[in-house]
Amino acid sequence: MKILKYLFFLLLIVFIAGAIYFATKDGSYEVEESKVIKAPVSLVFDKVNEYKTWEQWGPWKEEDPTMIFNYPENTSGEGASYAWDGKEADGSMRTTAVIPNQRIEQDITFITPAGERTANVYWQFEEVEGGTKVTWGMRGEHPLMDKAYFTLTSFDFDAEMQTMYDKGLNNLSINVIEDMEVFSISDVKITQYSGGFYMYTTTSTSLESAENKVKELIPQVKRFMEGNNISISGKPLSIYNSKDKANNSAIISSGIPTTSRIVVPEDSSILCGFMPSYTAVKTTLTGDLKNLEAAWKKAEAYMASNNYQPAENSNPFEIYVVGPKDNPNPAEWVTELYLPVHVEQMNLENL
Repeated sequence: MKILKYLFFLLLIVFIAGAIYFATKDGSYEVEESKVIKAPVSLVFDKVNEYKTWEQWGPWKEEDPTMIFNYPENTSGEGASYAWDGKEADGSMRTTAVIPNQRIEQDITFITPAGERTANVYWQFEEVEGGTKVTWGMRGEHPLMDKAYFTLTSFDFDAEMQTMYDKGLNNLSINVIEDMEVFSISDVKITQYSGGFYMYTTTSTSLESAENKVKELIPQVKRFMEGNNISISGKPLSIYNSKDKANNSAIISSGIPTTSRIVVPEDSSILCGFMPSYTAVKTTLTGDLKNLEAAWKKAEAYMASNNYQPAENSNPFEIYVVGPKDNPNPAEWVTELYLPVHVEQMNLENL
């Protein structure tokens, strides 16, 4: 009997000593991972700020396909929340603070067989060369039971969390870029273009560099017009004065419509032109400008299938209805393509 008492008190002493030992260990933690995503800050921020997108890129769904997500009415911005039921743990998250395109702070709660765990989650968004630097982190305090478990099993909590965050950021990058890649080509039809005056500048380029040249030329024209108080009366445009696919070359004029003829100095690189009204095959590209070639091919195929001939003294042109200045998401850009056609061939019922 004395031996049993002795063993009991020995175990009690070991237990108390262990509890004191683990209680004195620092349980505070802060884990974070960062990644540069090749996308505008606002797109990445909006994706994280909306909880309903987390099912698409969150790493935990891969580990637990049975996980069920529950959404209240408000799922984005300060005060938004969502919850989940998982195989090993349930939980919820609530957004506590938002600085648009800069930072998001959240409170997270895990409900496990070992009890409830809470932590603070934070996101930082920073515009950098090549895209957006995203930092995803979590800070909190491990309870006594967790500190004991991690010590006795050599479980590396920080490493596990960093691995999960790294996987999540990679998924987030893929998801955002996939959204940006979406495009459609529609509205191939005959229409009437009204024409008018426009300010422009001209350059020669390779076909694959045409998009970048347009991005250089239009701001030049805009600065000239603003500096000389010239009215802007429409969306930017580009005219293909020549397009040689065999030699991979083009001569393009890019500019902005204005209200009347403008006289410029003889040595000015910015000129004033006039676009007559045209009957034209119109095609609409919704998406990144890198899909212009596919849109032009569809327009040309439509023109050929209807035996339309180009109008005399005309050139194909593009109008940038919605661009980077209007919307940072390339998938939302809208470009209208026009192929002027010979009027006498047209069936007036198609106009």
